[in-house]
Amino acid sequence: MEISIAVLLAGIAATAAPLVLAALGETLSEKAGVINLSLDGTILLSAMTGFAIAAKYDSIAAGFAAAAGTGMLVALVLAIISIWLGQSQVAVGFALTFLCRDLAYFLGAPFARIPGPQLSGLPIPLLADLPFFGPILFNHSIIVYSSFIAIPLLWWFMYHTPQGLIMRCAGENPEGCWAHGIRPRVVQTIYTLAGGALVGLAGAAFSLATKPGWGRPQGCEGVGWIALALVIFGGWHPLRVAFGAYLFGFLQMLGILLQDSFPAIPAQIFQVAPFPLMIFTLVLVHLGRNSKGNKLFLLRLLSGTPPGGLGKNYRPS
Repeated sequence: MEISIAVLLAGIAATAAPLVLAALGETLSEKAGVINLSLDGTILLSAMTGFAIAAKYDSIAAGFAAAAGTGMLVALVLAIISIWLGQSQVAVGFALTFLCRDLAYFLGAPFARIPGPQLSGLPIPLLADLPFFGPILFNHSIIVYSSFIAIPLLWWFMYHTPQGLIMRCAGENPEGCWAHGIRPRVVQTIYTLAGGALVGLAGAAFSLATKPGWGRPQGCEGVGWIALALVIFGGWHPLRVAFGAYLFGFLQMLGILLQDSFPAIPAQIFQVAPFPLMIFTLVLVHLGRNSKGNKLFLLRLLSGTPPGGLGKNYRPS
């Protein structure tokens, strides 16, 4: 099957959009010092909620709003139990991801395999007709455009605003924040909720755009774990995290193309291939970060260290 580079890149951008939003949401939470391991369950529950609300009220906007609210609600539960009550972020996150997964399939049963609204494309006049760059950047749905905008916006917020500095301080040194009159637990709660909203939008992006509809399996299982891995892969930097999301999107598109080229090979092999390939890439990045001497340029590009207070619940003295 012949496919142009522009069409391939456009497909990668559309495929990776939900993962970009989820990974950026987790980056926001972790830069503030909070690990949200509920991502996989949150994406499923948000996908179900978004599709159910959109189908019931025939409103795509209502579906995305409900999904973002669902992501924030799950993040709020994590924040209350972990940040404020001092319980393990890892343990609470694991419990929430399985709870949300089961709730999604139980509550979403009436909406399984029924027709519903689907987010349509929104070509930007004139720009969509540009050669090469037109289909890649300017011929997508609003959720893909949102993923494009979120990348530089989050980078600018984190590293070029006072609020971003406060957020990073809360993740690196909450004691220092407290000493300067900043309440780190409040800051962490705010950005955990903001990250949860982005994860919720990612769930709706699956059920209303990338893989429209709801059922079991929905098709986004495991994406939350990949988003968590991408935050590490990208060194907790939004630009590098987004690069990892697009790399994973490329691997998914490659699997689809190879499946058409080699029909004798079981389709399941190509469907799961991006996951071990991403794990292999993470291993290479880890080895590159811990090696001495000169590193490959890509490994230097992806190097990064976790926030100093990541996963540690701060208790004011």
